[in-house]
Amino acid sequence: MATEPWKGLLQTETHEAIPEEQLLSCGASDCLMAAASTNSTQRPSQMLVYTLLGIYTGSGILAVLLIAMFLEPIKDAQQESEGEKKLPFWSTLLSTLRLLRDKRLCLLGLLPLYSGCEQAFLAGDYTRSYTTCALGIQFVGYVMICFSATNSLCSVLYGSLSQHTGRIALYALGAVTHLSCIIALLLWKPHPHQLAVFFVFSGLWGVADAVWQTQNNALYGVLFEKNKEAAFANYRLWEALGLVIAFGYSTFLCVNIKLYILLGVLSLTMLAYGAVEYLEAKNLARPAASEQTKPAEGAGAETAM
Repeated sequence: MATEPWKGLLQTETHEAIPEEQLLSCGASDCLMAAASTNSTQRPSQMLVYTLLGIYTGSGILAVLLIAMFLEPIKDAQQESEGEKKLPFWSTLLSTLRLLRDKRLCLLGLLPLYSGCEQAFLAGDYTRSYTTCALGIQFVGYVMICFSATNSLCSVLYGSLSQHTGRIALYALGAVTHLSCIIALLLWKPHPHQLAVFFVFSGLWGVADAVWQTQNNALYGVLFEKNKEAAFANYRLWEALGLVIAFGYSTFLCVNIKLYILLGVLSLTMLAYGAVEYLEAKNLARPAASEQTKPAEGAGAETAM
C-alpha cells in the first residue's frame, strides 16, 4: 500500500490543451472516447513509455525481493497441528472449490467483485473520461497520487479505528462515500476551471477503497479462520473477475452506463454483506441461548429430585 503514490507519480510525465467542444462529451456523457480516440491527447514518446514501464517493472521486482529477504515466514496453525505436513497443490485447489458450498462465501464474493469493478473504473474510466478529457493526460498521475495517498493513510487509520467502531460502521462509511461519488459523477460536468474537484473525487474514492482493501481481508480472515488459504484464493478470484469484467466492457459502454452498473453492484454487495452479518449474529446467539438453558434445566432437575 505504501508504494501506491509512486505508481501515480509514474503517470504524470505527459501533455497539453483541451478544445471547448471536447468538454461537452466529457464525464458521464462520454460515449465517443470509449469507441475511439477523439480528443486532442497524443501518445507520449516511445522512449518515455519504455522508461516508465521499466521503472514500474523494476519497482515490482524490488518489492518481491524485499519481501522474500526480510519478511518472516508465517506458520499456519493448522499445518503445525498436522506436524508441518505441506498439502499438495491439488488438495488446496479442491478445498478452494469445496469452500464455495459455504453460503457465506458465496454472498461475500460480491465484496471483492465490487472492489475489482470500482478500482477498474477509477483507473480506466475516471482517468480517461474525466481527467484526461477535461484537463489533459498530464494530470492523470497527480489525480492518482491523491487517490493513493488517501488510500494509504485511511488504510492505516481504519486498522485502529475498527477496534472502536467495528467493521459494520466502516463498511457503511465506504458504501455511503462511493454511493455519493457515483451519483455526483453522473451529474457533474467536468471543466478545467474546477481543478480541485478532480482531486476531491479521487481522494474520496481512496477513502472508500481503503475500507474494501482493509476490511475485506479482515472479514475473510475472521469468518474462515480454519480455511484461510482457500478463502483468500476465492477472494482474489472474485476481485480479479471484477477487474476483468469492468475492463472488458470499458471500451464499448458509455460512462453513465458504467456508473449505473457500479451503483447496482454496490447495492447488491451491501445487501449480501448485511445478510452475512445477520447470519453471523444468529450463529453467535445460538451458543449463548443454549448456555443459558443448561443451568435452568439443571436447576429444574434438582428441584424434581
